[in-house]
Amino acid sequence: MNVENFGASERLVNAAYVRQGAQGRRAHELRLRALLEQGKCPEDGWDESTIELFLHELAIMDSNNFLGNCGVGEREGRVASGMVARRHYRLIHGIGRSGDISAVQPKAAGSSLLNKLTNSVVLDIIKLAGVRTVTNCFVVPMATGMSLTLCFLTLRHKRPKAKYIIWPRIDQKSCFKSMITAGFEPVVIENVLEGDELRTDVKAVEAKIQDLGAENVLCVHSTTSCFAPRVPDRLEELSVICSNYDIPHIVNNAYGVQSSKCMHLIQQGARVGRIDAFVQSLDKNFMVPVGGAIIAGFSDSFIQDISKMYPGRASASPSLDVFITLLSLGESGYRQLLKERKEMFSYLSGQLRKLAEVYNERLLNTPHNPISLAMSLENLDKHGDMAVTQLGSMLFTRQVSGARVVPLGSLQTVNNYTFKGFMSHTNNYPCAYLNAASAIGMKKQDVDLFLKRLDKCMKTFRKEKSSGKDVPEMDNCTKHTSVGETED
Repeated sequence: MNVENFGASERLVNAAYVRQGAQGRRAHELRLRALLEQGKCPEDGWDESTIELFLHELAIMDSNNFLGNCGVGEREGRVASGMVARRHYRLIHGIGRSGDISAVQPKAAGSSLLNKLTNSVVLDIIKLAGVRTVTNCFVVPMATGMSLTLCFLTLRHKRPKAKYIIWPRIDQKSCFKSMITAGFEPVVIENVLEGDELRTDVKAVEAKIQDLGAENVLCVHSTTSCFAPRVPDRLEELSVICSNYDIPHIVNNAYGVQSSKCMHLIQQGARVGRIDAFVQSLDKNFMVPVGGAIIAGFSDSFIQDISKMYPGRASASPSLDVFITLLSLGESGYRQLLKERKEMFSYLSGQLRKLAEVYNERLLNTPHNPISLAMSLENLDKHGDMAVTQLGSMLFTRQVSGARVVPLGSLQTVNNYTFKGFMSHTNNYPCAYLNAASAIGMKKQDVDLFLKRLDKCMKTFRKEKSSGKDVPEMDNCTKHTSVGETED
């Protein structure tokens, strides 16, 4: 409804009522105008009616929604199912063009505008979360692992002779496979044990660069968010090394946006040394469906090079999901989620420590890990090799997801590379343990229910083992060492 249409409406409805309706619409339009002019996430979240109004306005800017449009190409935004069309708000053309995922599509102005606004809003949120000097980012419709691969493939053109990627060990398959898929040889740097924590062996990283020759190293591939007792890499020291040897630095920040500590590490690394790009998951940080990531960095030209490396157009679904979510939350809503996550981490830490003491276990001391916690299972492990994995099965059958039990000495082969002590990030960690994480969106009732079920499992073990019996549940359920997939 424009001014002329409102004027015409006054012939049918009392002019005062129409003017009141026009003022109501004007309130929505002022929000849209502020977003278009500033390109920032609104301070306060929008109501659904404003968001849907904007999405419909964007959709009618795409050629597939033009009245009387005649499409004779192979891709004209035709959709057989009305349900599918509604699911996507009739934004059917996707994002980007064949040569650049960030490029504007001539026949999809609305979808192109959605893409540009989403990247701008996400950039604003990354700055809010702690990386103040980030200059560019884009949403890519791939999860973290494949997004890392895209970064490595971009670097290949800049360093054609390089074939190695220096990688401080982190036992997650997707980040390891991202290097293999890109055609490079990972050089695994084992972590060093400091107290209970597994930390980056900075001297070993520099020694390996000198041994291989800096010109033969594609990049250093570091990690922030991870499972305790591993802690975020020493990003400042690694960034200085990368700067000194003129080697690119790619950071796997999979679920680090929700942690001010992880984001501070990235900010400091970029300040004192070199970080070329950092990659984060959409679903882990913004509570949207799986399938998207954000590639961000401190050089406009390099981030643009990565976006141009993506072949073909791309799905707009991840961009649409995070755009709707951030407009719904607003900056204040997202800040509140970050605050609540920190509070839940402290609560989970305190309650898990108390539970551990009841069973003569302990909460491992990992102060440098701001998201994940680990509880020892030393006494449980004394009952036999299967006892630890048995606990994982018991938790799984009690509908506890996301927790991980890590036995000693597990062997895992990934793309012909064999890891000893897999899932513990080192060959010989001193004890078996259980992981739990305080991730964004976790509520107090989640913590309480988890601890209640864990307590019940531990009581069952103590009762059955004290009587010399096997826990009967093991024979009737699948062996689970990892309760829930967290590979990105």
